[in-house]
Amino acid sequence: MERVAAFDRVEALLSTVEDERMPVPVREIWLYGDAALGLDPIDRLDIYLTKDILLRDDSEGPDDAGERFEREYGVKGVGSTVRADWAEQYPEYLRASENGYAAPERCLAAHLTDDDEPIHLEVCNASFGDNVTQRLKGAMDREAYQEILDPRGACLWIDGQRDEETLTELRAGEIAFPTLPESLSMLGVDQDAAETAAEAMRAHRREQTGATVRGDVV
Repeated sequence: MERVAAFDRVEALLSTVEDERMPVPVREIWLYGDAALGLDPIDRLDIYLTKDILLRDDSEGPDDAGERFEREYGVKGVGSTVRADWAEQYPEYLRASENGYAAPERCLAAHLTDDDEPIHLEVCNASFGDNVTQRLKGAMDREAYQEILDPRGACLWIDGQRDEETLTELRAGEIAFPTLPESLSMLGVDQDAAETAAEAMRAHRREQTGATVRGDVV
């Protein structure tokens, strides 16, 4: 994806979140990876969404929506894990986890991306910085380096407000980031381990194709 097209796609995604009902409330949108680093072209577009865990449905969907979607679509949890009125409006984007419950991260990915787009969506209830730290600690302890979240990111949108200045600077490639090993070292990883982890992250990323999504709870 060429850089200009990538940022047009990012802004289209922001507009979708702003203008359309989402399965769960979205609080923050971050850009990280190739696009944030100023590369052109971009192998993959990496986007991070901070969402709320739906503890109480704030929609005006019908009271029997959950039962009806379970009966007609075989998907549980509508009205509890995702908004009932969103599912009523966008049933084509309803996705379930392996246990049959509506999966917010998969629903968001279906709504915001097409299957063949080189876009990776990270979805978590925690902010980008908090999740970077939590993921890094666990992944380093297990040597599961492919699970590390690249810490080089920039916030584009928070609580309904775009950061137009950051968008402009990112489009122009004006924000400087350290290399991946350097950024991991800045977070406390030993230099040799940082090099090993960075290479594992790059190798894992090269294997990814099409639109992908990862959900996380911190």
